[in-house]
Amino acid sequence: MDKFMNSSWFTKIVALALTVLLFTSVNFTPGTGKKSLGFNTPGEIGTETIKNVPVEVYYDRDNLVVTGAPKSVDVTLKGVKSLLISAKNQREFKVYIDLSDPEIAMGEKKVPLKIRDINEKLTASVNPEYTTVKIQEKVTKEFSVDPEYNRSLIEDGYTADKPAVSPQTVKITGAKDIIDQIAYVKATMALSGRVNETVHRQATVRALDRDLNKLNVSIEPSVVDVSLNVNIPSKTVKLVPVQTGTPKDTVSIKSMTVFPKNVTLYGKQSVLDSIHGVSVPVDVSNIDNSKEVELPITVPDGVKKMSLGTATVKIQTEKVEPADKNTADTEKKPPEKQDEQTKSPDTSTQTKVIKNLDIVSSGLADDQDLTFISPKGGNIDLTLSGTADDLQKVEPDDIQVTVDATGLEEGEHDAAIQVKVPANIKWELPVKTAKVSITKKDKET
Repeated sequence: MDKFMNSSWFTKIVALALTVLLFTSVNFTPGTGKKSLGFNTPGEIGTETIKNVPVEVYYDRDNLVVTGAPKSVDVTLKGVKSLLISAKNQREFKVYIDLSDPEIAMGEKKVPLKIRDINEKLTASVNPEYTTVKIQEKVTKEFSVDPEYNRSLIEDGYTADKPAVSPQTVKITGAKDIIDQIAYVKATMALSGRVNETVHRQATVRALDRDLNKLNVSIEPSVVDVSLNVNIPSKTVKLVPVQTGTPKDTVSIKSMTVFPKNVTLYGKQSVLDSIHGVSVPVDVSNIDNSKEVELPITVPDGVKKMSLGTATVKIQTEKVEPADKNTADTEKKPPEKQDEQTKSPDTSTQTKVIKNLDIVSSGLADDQDLTFISPKGGNIDLTLSGTADDLQKVEPDDIQVTVDATGLEEGEHDAAIQVKVPANIKWELPVKTAKVSITKKDKET
């Protein structure tokens, strides 16, 4: 036996057996349960279609823009099944379009889709084999950003300034014909709910054509800061103390002074234009002597808010003798002394408000009409001050409130308000001028 193992024939037989074993392992087809044992039996041939294979495009990305290339294609592979399975699972091959030639011309081109890094024992086909691409010059231009927002979300009575954007310009890069289509560069501020205060937001920049279609371009920066200043119109008017109720017989109201003298109102401009003062009712029916009282201020109709909720009114009084006591004292006096003692008149200063006085225009040309813009309707409240006796005698017919329209042409004007009152009476208006509109009279037909 040892002699046989040491012979050359034994070595040849072992080498042959190893060769057959190696050949069998190479030609074994998984999943079939069969082995190709013959020297001339090839591996089983198959076909596999791999879908949605990404397409790479090679070109000068710094200076060119390529459009029209498919994002993915289908690749069909043919060959030995074991190699097909490996290629499908590993996907080491690449599908590409080569536009890297530095001398490549601009415009549309029909170009082949190629495949690389594929096993040389496999054949491959790409679907589609060709595609049409458009090669264009890449350009960059600077555009101003137009910030915008939904105006309907601003709370009623509030106003918003034009939104501010930072930075104010952006650089947009893309194909020349796309850049030429840019009509608007917008940054839309996202708002939620009703807005009644200044807001700051970040907004995405969009490039749009004339039909408001979004364009495929690169924007730098793509996000900007937008600020929207929201405010509410305001107007400062006087606080006017108004006496209500009847003072006691033993008390005379000499004066009433309000602190602070003014209040700021906030609301729609049209509402504010019609308000010229805010009354503070002062009930004097329970006042016994001089004092200061804190009173609430009623918010006028249509006003959103006020700078004050209360005001302090300083009431100055003086004592007076009751009328019935004076009568009794007079009856007790001897007849000869009645002429020597005369009751002193009440000289304390009081206030009285006459509401809704008509402002009368004078000096208007025959072919003109005058309309009051403010005070609305040409009506105004007038505060009078004087002694109680003098104020008691004043009637609305004793007062003249006028504006002089002499020489005023068509259009809007501020006309001084003039007041005439009886002697010894002082007056005060909430405003000194009236805004009037002068128009031509319609011709009669």
